[in-house]
Amino acid sequence: MSKNKIPTINQMNWFSTIPQLIFMGILIIFYYLLNINDPILWGALTYLVLSYGLKFFFAKDHNKGIKLIKLNDYTEAINSFEKSVEYFQKNRWIDKYRFLTLLSSSNLSYIEMDLNNIAFCYAQIGNGDQAKYYYQKVLNEFPDSTLAKTALNILKSGENIVSKKTIF
Repeated sequence: MSKNKIPTINQMNWFSTIPQLIFMGILIIFYYLLNINDPILWGALTYLVLSYGLKFFFAKDHNKGIKLIKLNDYTEAINSFEKSVEYFQKNRWIDKYRFLTLLSSSNLSYIEMDLNNIAFCYAQIGNGDQAKYYYQKVLNEFPDSTLAKTALNILKSGENIVSKKTIF
């Protein structure tokens, strides 16, 4: 079985790694003070478990959407990403402080990622109008989103090519 080769973007905010490293250091010191053998190992493992656990709990709809994209189930992925957007809009503080609340170093907020993913899914199922709507929605909320700007330019270029072919 071949894996789906969907392009992904993972922009990292290197500055946000500083508090995460400090947190991991605190965990290591904690295990050291408890006289646990290999406090570095246990601190790193605890950090890893917390990181995955927090993302599993808080970003479950986002993660489900990503899995559905990999299965080419774009319609269901849209539903998952919409739920994720709704959750993070109700709990903006989790997304805003994701470097602490989710131990995430992503430069993109979950709302921005989810809206871009919704647009991508619409493009994959051939609904260019909805794709453009969601990419524009991304730009309304996140004006510096290079992902949305690039995708809109690609969609517009495709429209120009199609309209030129129909003229001849």
